[in-house]
Amino acid sequence: MENIIEFSKLTKYYGDVCGCKDINFTVKQGEIFGFIGPNGAGKSTTLRTMLGLLYPTSGSVNIFGKDAIKFGPELRHDIGYLPSEVFYYDNMTVKQLLHYAASFYHGNFEDRIQELSELMELDLTRKISDLSYGNKKKVGIVQGLLHHPKLIILDEPTSGLDPLMQQKFFNLIKRENDNGATVLFSSHILSEVQALCDRVAIIKDGVIIDIQNIKELKKETYKKITLVGTDLPTKQLSLKGITNWETIDHTVTFLYNGSIKQLLLELQKIKLDDVLIENPSLEEIFMHYYE
Repeated sequence: MENIIEFSKLTKYYGDVCGCKDINFTVKQGEIFGFIGPNGAGKSTTLRTMLGLLYPTSGSVNIFGKDAIKFGPELRHDIGYLPSEVFYYDNMTVKQLLHYAASFYHGNFEDRIQELSELMELDLTRKISDLSYGNKKKVGIVQGLLHHPKLIILDEPTSGLDPLMQQKFFNLIKRENDNGATVLFSSHILSEVQALCDRVAIIKDGVIIDIQNIKELKKETYKKITLVGTDLPTKQLSLKGITNWETIDHTVTFLYNGSIKQLLLELQKIKLDDVLIENPSLEEIFMHYYE
């Protein structure tokens, strides 16, 4: 399976401040690839530099096998991009704005605009200035997808959308992916990434700290342990592999990366009312990476 995106030591500095540094990963054709990290970790800088909206300090990105800076105008005909924040001409109606956006591509997209607008429950007759933040985000979604892009790049796409609309959006992205589109999906909401993506790159302070298969990430030897009782330990157990130890009332929770047999032997020494051993959520694993 060929690589649609290839990052090669992509680096962007704002003066002395690092936006992203030595970004190296690939996104394969037909993949939904997650790019996760908290706000300020460098996700948007990486995506904007990749698209040529910011000029890289060093390094490069290839998209469809071509340099993203040198061939940027050509490549963007096959890319749909939804930025984390959308800004439009306030005096335009939604329909005028979308037709203006469609004019940059070859073809007639009237039916596509109508289809996507109905799906996202977007009123084409309203002025941009009258739209809420969530409705402006819907405009961005339709604009990014109206030309049937082969590569879809989404930067925090669901902010401003209510839960029902978020689910419609997820279904839309899955449909586009089923139809052949490759997706690079940036988010700090880990449940979204967990539901949509095949693999994820985890970014911290502008640097990629790990790349994982979602299924493997959840299957790792980390377990979430919950202890319930009135006579629980007041400090963390001495076993190696314990992180995220937290005590609330008569409950202790922690993540454990080690032998379950050794853990059970240790728990036999404690007076417990209940114990729960389960797979942690992606968010809990993710917080472990940031410790």
